[in-house]
Amino acid sequence: MKTGLPVFLAAGVALGASWCGLVLAPSLQLGGAKETFVLQSSDNWPAQRTGDATIGLQIYRANGCAACHTEQVRQTGVTSEVTITALGTQKPDDFLAFAKSLFVLPKLADYTNALAANLNGWTGELPKTLLTSTDKEVVAEMASRLKAVGVKTETRVVATGADIARGWGSRQSVAADYLYDQPVQLGSLRAGPDLATIGVRVPDANWHWQHLFAPKAVVKNSTMPSFKFLFEVRKVGAAPSPDALKLTGEFAPAAGYEVVPKPEARQLVAYLLSLKNNVPLYEAPFTPVTAAK
Repeated sequence: MKTGLPVFLAAGVALGASWCGLVLAPSLQLGGAKETFVLQSSDNWPAQRTGDATIGLQIYRANGCAACHTEQVRQTGVTSEVTITALGTQKPDDFLAFAKSLFVLPKLADYTNALAANLNGWTGELPKTLLTSTDKEVVAEMASRLKAVGVKTETRVVATGADIARGWGSRQSVAADYLYDQPVQLGSLRAGPDLATIGVRVPDANWHWQHLFAPKAVVKNSTMPSFKFLFEVRKVGAAPSPDALKLTGEFAPAAGYEVVPKPEARQLVAYLLSLKNNVPLYEAPFTPVTAAK
């Protein structure tokens, strides 16, 4: 009994410290978060979701989609790319000769093999990425040397990492991306691909409806379960519905019938199409690809 009070107090301190670290501190840090600006733009980020997309988040949650998908793109670093957009008055062969003369420069000597590989077989097609480096001085030196001979270039900031390489996004996910999500569906298992930018990668609502109704109709070896209960199989009326799924083979309905999405399917897909966390932000910068002029 003599040790009861100290044990009780110790337990209280431990629980209190845990609550402060896991609940209070994040609330103080992010509880007042507001919309931020998209880099090189006057647009705010994130935009409030539409009504259907907001309801669709709850349908996504209710059907356990976060059990197999994440909404968090991970990044391991940042690099820079020097891309040629115009050769000016130089011909491709002349430029190749000039580029080879750069190989002996002290700052570029370590990149000789990479430069040679990038230019191997090149016949003048533009734009052409010439150099990738995490060293800002090397990138600046290359851009300066090319500018001196009239070659136009663009220097881009590029995020790196396995998720970026898979095409799941152009930069890491940050807290601002989830400002209007309640609850946030980060997920922890990737039985399927990350969905943080699925609205950019697959912007076709009909594709998503087919995927929900018959996953293997659009992804041959998909392990995703079918969500047929989100659709209605009905007789074709005077004219087929414009939203009827275009299913063929074993996935097609019986003759005279059609498959149309219920409101829940429309709302879920509206939410998926709203997932576009792919804009450059101050805390997660990258340079969007632009067409050569």
